[in-house]
Amino acid sequence: MLLRRRHGGTATTVKRSLADRENVLGVALLAPALAYVLLLVGVPFVLAIVLSFSTATAGSLSFGWAGFANYSVILRDPIFRRALANTAIVTIGSQVLVVVLATAAAQVFRAAFHGKRTARFVLLLPWAVPVSLAAIAWTWIFDSTFSVINWTLKVTGLLHGWLYWLGEPGLALVAIIIVQAWRIFPFATVIVLAGLASLPQDVMEAAIVDGAGFWRRLFQVELPLLLPVVSVAVLFGVVYTATDLSVVYILTGGGPANMTQVLPTLAFQRGVLGADLGQGAAIAVFLLPFLIVVAVAMLRLARRTEIGAR
Repeated sequence: MLLRRRHGGTATTVKRSLADRENVLGVALLAPALAYVLLLVGVPFVLAIVLSFSTATAGSLSFGWAGFANYSVILRDPIFRRALANTAIVTIGSQVLVVVLATAAAQVFRAAFHGKRTARFVLLLPWAVPVSLAAIAWTWIFDSTFSVINWTLKVTGLLHGWLYWLGEPGLALVAIIIVQAWRIFPFATVIVLAGLASLPQDVMEAAIVDGAGFWRRLFQVELPLLLPVVSVAVLFGVVYTATDLSVVYILTGGGPANMTQVLPTLAFQRGVLGADLGQGAAIAVFLLPFLIVVAVAMLRLARRTEIGAR
């Protein structure tokens, strides 16, 4: 942009770059992110809502309006209700494990020890490995014949029978929770470790001077101050777990007898494999209120903790 300025009766021309126009620069920097969200998140989300009210099927160009028929059908379906309950169980169970493991790992990595960099690298491997490859590896770990867990328990004398991890509904859910926690806790550990590094040192030193031991400092000083950070880590973990398809689909495929179905796998089987796009979209849409409730609860907890800390 060219601006005309006068200095002592003479006109000068000043060239103004885009970087000097903050309002235009802000829009230009946000445009790629907004386009990404709108095209890859917003459009599929709106399409899923529209499909959930339709009779659309895969392989057909016909599109009929079904109203709330798809929602009525799936709400009466016991498999859907089981999938909804399993989604909550897997999500809550895995995040409890994630918080415990991440807090313990972060405490370990605060100390200086030989091989710390190598240990950090190993810690991040579950987060770096593709989910599908990791799930395939875990199917062998939980295999009914070659399970390394079963053989280890038998060698140590802790197991006298045999555990069919992916063949019994209860054990299959436990296996899914273990894999989801294993996959997410490295990310949570990094977040908690950053939160520990940001704790005010004067508060920590005051606790040590007052004679607070490790466990007292952990539960009465550090964890209350870390609640906003932990809530953010839990929020990310809930989103990743509740919307994940790969782990459950590869480990159990929703079996045995649909006992380990979660909403993503059920939506995939009904909408894609079953060719009923309307029901599949309706099942997928049910993830939205579940995630909204969790997100609002976690953000309110973080906000109240921050206000209380001030």
